[in-house]
Amino acid sequence: MTQPALDPCRCPLCGQPNACALATPGQAASGPCWCTRVPFSADLLKQVPEAARNKACICAACVAKSQDSSPVPLQAGRT
Repeated sequence: MTQPALDPCRCPLCGQPNACALATPGQAASGPCWCTRVPFSADLLKQVPEAARNKACICAACVAKSQDSSPVPLQAGRT
């Protein structure tokens, strides 16, 4: 069985466009991509299929969704 070709411009988790400037021809020269300025949790990165690791970026929507579902740490001095 043949697997579909990996598209580095699509999120490996949801399949939507990832808007990664590093994966889009001609965009890398315009400056750093949004994905270089946001944290990606280890749990989120573990969800990327092995074949797509280091080959396709997770989209901003999946990053935001993972951050929304993360437990919020309590700040010192608050109850």
